[in-house]
Amino acid sequence: MCSCWVVLAFCCLGQLCAGQNLKPQIAAPQLATNNPTLTTVALEKPFCMFDSSLYPNKSYVIYLYAMKELASAISSLVTTTNSKPLNSTFQQTSGGKLGPYKAAMFNVPNCASPPKFTDVGDANKVSDVLKQYLFRVGDDGTCLYDPNFLAVCNPPLTPDTTYRFKYVLVDSTEGIMKDQTLWSDPIKTRRAKLPLKIDTWPGQRSGGMIVITSILSVLMFLLLAGLLASVSSAVMGSEASSAERKHMSQTIQQSELRPQLSSE
Repeated sequence: MCSCWVVLAFCCLGQLCAGQNLKPQIAAPQLATNNPTLTTVALEKPFCMFDSSLYPNKSYVIYLYAMKELASAISSLVTTTNSKPLNSTFQQTSGGKLGPYKAAMFNVPNCASPPKFTDVGDANKVSDVLKQYLFRVGDDGTCLYDPNFLAVCNPPLTPDTTYRFKYVLVDSTEGIMKDQTLWSDPIKTRRAKLPLKIDTWPGQRSGGMIVITSILSVLMFLLLAGLLASVSSAVMGSEASSAERKHMSQTIQQSELRPQLSSE
């Protein structure tokens, strides 16, 4: 059943690409559950978006830019005056607050030969297939603190924050921008729950479930009280029996001593 949903989502993805929807799209729920998270957003890769800008015998890469929605329109440019793509980093833009930063760089998705749908039903291949179709922004939690990290840093996003994303087609030989999408619609990461509002129950409970739980708790209390009473009664009875046996033993000893004393 799950594989059917994934195949259906892939078909929908193909229809979107065929319609030239030139802006990054958040991944379909069938492809990425729990999306967005507190610190990540899963996006569909730009399949077929730049076909008209690709030329034979040329080498291209895709740059993914991210910025917070509060960034000004002037600072949303991702190229210089000579069409060179910006190499601004997460740190330089204060995590996208001052403008877009380069969050990722990957090869142009092959629209003519996408991953096979038949591989989706294979548990050993489904992860690789999804990686070819999707990209998760904010998926690297170590690059900011690794002094030896030289690749494009894709650090966690800020919770409860709205972002926009843009794909840029870059001629890797000339190092210039050849095409770009529009900025995506606003996408907001999830908000962290306050500790007092976190539901610590294994699941949600209805009013009837609460009543049943209360009744069971009372019955358990009564059962424990009865058990303690039984144990206490048994202990007291044992002590009383021991005292009675001790008294009888003393009486017998005294009765045996009296004849001896009288015979003397």
